Amino acid sequence: MFISKHKKSCRVLCWILFAIYVSVLVHFLFFSESLGRVNLDRTYQYNLIPFREIRRFWVYREQIGPAASFLNLAGNILIFTPFGFFVPAMFRRLRGFFRVVLLGFELSLAVECVQLVTKTGSFDVDDLILNTLGSVIGVLLYMAIQHKRDMAANRRRRENG
Repeated sequence: MFISKHKKSCRVLCWILFAIYVSVLVHFLFFSESLGRVNLDRTYQYNLIPFREIRRFWVYREQIGPAASFLNLAGNILIFTPFGFFVPAMFRRLRGFFRVVLLGFELSLAVECVQLVTKTGSFDVDDLILNTLGSVIGVLLYMAIQHKRDMAANRRRRENG
């Protein structure tokens, strides 16, 4: 009985945290004025050359500023890490590593396309790479925690059984 209530509470908490995460994600990716997302006079901007912007932010980090470099590089990874964690935690059928990574890539591709079409950002293949890496980190974190929980449950079963 306790396990059932505990699992239900965890599931509800996951949904609440996921809803907050999606709200923050949408705000930062489409509406954040501090990131220049509301300028209506923008033209279509895109980068289709892998690692071009990553390299630029790394090579010119002193001129650009460490905060801007960190925000672009680590921020693109960190913003998709919760996605990689929450998806397998919430959806049993989506617990496979490659499935979660593919979903993270697909979501990132959709975001980049919407940003391009709406001119609220630029389509950047490097963002796809970094966002997908964030999904990889998130799903690996989920898998590590799940493995640790499974090992503890097996140990308890051996001790009690």
